[in-house]
Amino acid sequence: MLTYLAINNLAIVEQLELDLPAGMTVITGETGAGKSILLDAMGLALGDRADADSVRHGTPKAEIHAHFDVSALKVARQWLIKNELNTDDSSECILRRVIHSNGRSKAWINGQPCSVQQLKQLSSHLIDIHGQHEHQSLLRRETHLTLLDEFARLQKPVAQQTELFRQWQKCRRQLEQLKNQDSEQQSRLELLRYQVEELEQLALEEQELQQLEEEQQRLANAETLIAEGQAIIELCDSDHGSVRQMLNQACHRISQIPGQDTRLNEISQLLNEALIQVEEASGELHHFVNGCELDPERLQFVEERLSTIYQLARKHHITPEELYQHSLQLREELNKIESGPQNIDQVAEQLQELTEIFREKAAILSQKRRKAADRLNKEINKQLSMLGMANARFEVSVNSTDQFQPTGTDDTEFLISTNPGQPAKPMIKIASGGELSRISLAIQVVTAQTSTIPTLVFDEVDVGISGGTAEIVGKLLHNLGQSGQILSITHLPQVAAQGDQHLHIRKFSTKNSTRSEMLWLDQSQRITELARMLGGVDLTEQTLAHASEMLTSSQPVD
Repeated sequence: MLTYLAINNLAIVEQLELDLPAGMTVITGETGAGKSILLDAMGLALGDRADADSVRHGTPKAEIHAHFDVSALKVARQWLIKNELNTDDSSECILRRVIHSNGRSKAWINGQPCSVQQLKQLSSHLIDIHGQHEHQSLLRRETHLTLLDEFARLQKPVAQQTELFRQWQKCRRQLEQLKNQDSEQQSRLELLRYQVEELEQLALEEQELQQLEEEQQRLANAETLIAEGQAIIELCDSDHGSVRQMLNQACHRISQIPGQDTRLNEISQLLNEALIQVEEASGELHHFVNGCELDPERLQFVEERLSTIYQLARKHHITPEELYQHSLQLREELNKIESGPQNIDQVAEQLQELTEIFREKAAILSQKRRKAADRLNKEINKQLSMLGMANARFEVSVNSTDQFQPTGTDDTEFLISTNPGQPAKPMIKIASGGELSRISLAIQVVTAQTSTIPTLVFDEVDVGISGGTAEIVGKLLHNLGQSGQILSITHLPQVAAQGDQHLHIRKFSTKNSTRSEMLWLDQSQRITELARMLGGVDLTEQTLAHASEMLTSSQPVD
């Protein structure tokens, strides 16, 4: 509920701080005293549009603070957590709005900057303002179904229906995506089949390209390799003038030198090692040359296969080295697409099952809503009769549609007929401001025990009524305040006398300025204010006695 409201430099209010208790608070004052400013301040704190005219003349900005106790408001706390605007103290929520003299405004929730849209979203869980005011939830069609479900205590099955809708919607989107992909992939599928078949006919193996290129080099140069190899062998290991023969002679002659010293021994060792290296090289050359064969047919095969590989690589706009991995990727993509029709069938079957379950559950939910709507109609029409609208006929229209929604398939709207013989129509088209206030009151009285909104503000719900009906309105508001918080702006003493506490607004004017002031009234002050509302400016003893009796009779008996 709203626990604290501070207003600075808003219109004719210079500075105001109010600690607001639970129960029914009545707000009175003469016309023009500034009662509307209190509503304006609440509206701005809750996200109403701001303009420069809201700022008190001669000041740079107006500022509003509104503190709410959300300890019992699970939905509001969840919203704060979801939007990362919660605090360590989860029981309090602080709204702040600043309007500058140039018309610009800023907003904060729990000290963190936020958008006006976020203020509006959060405020729908905190407070509801009824009357000739922009915040009239009964004119918002989307709230009608919520009120009906709360009255029927259908929150749990509605939550289950919402989860089922989420699953159904996800499955439907998945099927649509698969179908779109299927039509687009037909041409892709044909191309893939051709490409994969062509690559699989090639049957390229990993590392084969490198092996073929090396083999092609050997086969193409085989004749030159053999000739040059034989020539090198002759130089290294022939019987006449070869390197091996010369090294043999050198080794023999150095060993015949008399008086060998250490340096000659080292040279002899080097010559012997060189001889061994030449003999090993000669042997390797014999092996290499013997392995080189002239095979024109094999060379032709290798060159033709390499040519095919190079052509396919160019065709796919890749390098020959990438062709093997590319063929694997194309095969994987082909397999995935070819398995698509089976996935579509599976998802389509799943969607059909979810559709049947959703319709079945929605039909059960719709039946419960119709039964609850009949009860709600009777109770609200009873309250309207007590409120002086005996000729009015309230009706909850619940129509099932083919359209799936998170709450089922029902299209729900509150209708009203204020004159006999006239068909019931949407309230926004039929009800006047005063009638709408009383209709709102009737609905809230009936649904108060199940509503999740703890603070209700009624702006002059007594418009167009008087006498006994006004007293009934006051009692209804008082009863409603026992389970929450009621702020009621009224001009009727019969309503004001029913309040648990009384806030009086008055205006002071000087030659150069005007300001508004709000005061809590004690018992004697309440009697005086009720007398003023009963008899005007000149208060008589009779008027004061009547006011005292009215206040005493409205107070609860201990």
